[in-house]
Amino acid sequence: MDRTGSGVSSESHTLESLPEPTSSNSEWFGHPRGLATLFFTEMWERFSYYGMRALLVLFMTDLIASGGLGMSDATATAVYGLYTFAVYAVALPGGWIADRVTGQRNAVLYGGVVIAAGHFTLAIPTVTAFYLGLVLIVLGTGLLKPNVSAIVADLYPEGGARRDAGFSLYYMGINIGAFAGPLICGYLGEGIDWHLGFSAAGVGMLLGMIQYVRGWPQLGSAGQLRDAEVAERSRAVRSLITGVVVVFGIVLLMVSLQMTGMLTLSILGVAQVTGVVITVVVVFYFSYVFLFERLSRDERRRVAVIPILFVAAAVFWSGFEQAGSSMNLFAERLTDRYVFGWETPAAWLQSVNPLFIIIFAPVFAAFWLRLGVRNPSILVKFTCGLVQLGLGFLVLAWGATFATGEAGVSPMWLIVTYFFHTTGELCLSPVGLSSITKLSPKRLVGQMMGIWFMASALGNLLAGLVAGLIESLPLPQLFGTVGLIVAGAGMVLLVASGPVRRLTSGLN
Repeated sequence: MDRTGSGVSSESHTLESLPEPTSSNSEWFGHPRGLATLFFTEMWERFSYYGMRALLVLFMTDLIASGGLGMSDATATAVYGLYTFAVYAVALPGGWIADRVTGQRNAVLYGGVVIAAGHFTLAIPTVTAFYLGLVLIVLGTGLLKPNVSAIVADLYPEGGARRDAGFSLYYMGINIGAFAGPLICGYLGEGIDWHLGFSAAGVGMLLGMIQYVRGWPQLGSAGQLRDAEVAERSRAVRSLITGVVVVFGIVLLMVSLQMTGMLTLSILGVAQVTGVVITVVVVFYFSYVFLFERLSRDERRRVAVIPILFVAAAVFWSGFEQAGSSMNLFAERLTDRYVFGWETPAAWLQSVNPLFIIIFAPVFAAFWLRLGVRNPSILVKFTCGLVQLGLGFLVLAWGATFATGEAGVSPMWLIVTYFFHTTGELCLSPVGLSSITKLSPKRLVGQMMGIWFMASALGNLLAGLVAGLIESLPLPQLFGTVGLIVAGAGMVLLVASGPVRRLTSGLN
């Protein structure tokens, strides 16, 4: 096998001939050694993503004279929502490409290279480079994000609580990167030059790809195309080319109509239309799976749970992802960030949530293992996540009543809010990742991981649209309304947990 991962290819190997980890090197903190490779791959990818994300809205709303883009809050948060939406939305085609064309292993490599190129493009100080860089990051993340998670699942063919614990450990790696990214990129971007911060994100992604290639042999057969999938590859490539041509044609048509004045859409309008379109696409996809995929009775019952998790996750992320938009602007404008006379970057508060994850992820992982057969159901865990997210926003709504333009409030209001958001995230996100892999038919796991990230996409888009209301709604009302909605959704989910548990055949 080509150890560089540039790999000629997965077609030249059968499952039997793929290298397996040796027994002397097969354990990493009680888990398959390949988990270490994926842990650090995602750590660096999240370093790049969250480092850049912490700067994005602040850069767009900064004055042109100061190096920013001079956008209004509503426009900047709409761009932010569209970008973060797209980052997760392309996970669905990214999962399909990996399942049918490249295999998850190669998809992660190609995606990481494209992401790095995107960050370095953002470092070029032109508006064209800004939007091109965002597009490249979107495309690269679509290949990398769902497929690295699918490879993690592939390391645990036995499933069970050990897989949940592995995902929690993997999730801690994600958050080490998410913690360091805003600190380093935020300091460089806010304190020195915005584009230097974007460059640092690109360096992080390159480091991630270097260690991924070096750790390739530790993954054994995980993430490779199966023989049956290789046999269908030529037809899948033709379908992919057709899809790319159709999408490119639609984009060209819309651009032409916009330039001729026959179609007039603001960025806000595009975001709103996108929300409707993506909802229709998801409904169509699930309809296709139920009508045309040959699902067994048990597969059909379990797949039926995924749309419920999709809606719950979309609601959760629509609140949680206010962190990079409305909560980021709150930190910049209405929080007292002076420490011994030096004003810390607003982006640094973006590191509070991942710091809490690093502290509490092992606690939650051990807790789920200790509960064993007494583990609460998937929907009960989701309910806990939504309710705690809602409590966090109610805390911030209270703190916002003390904020004025002249006197910033203590950052403790945001820190306490992030604590509740963190505990909610630990109940929902790693559990959701693991649940999708358990509920999905093996042949569709890449696509279903894509659906999971599509829920994040829709939530991110809604988060950007809601954040745009910061110009027209008092902050206590904005944060309080979000808190009540997500907590209420959690209670609805709790009512449905009994019937849904019967569909999952006792899976936790």
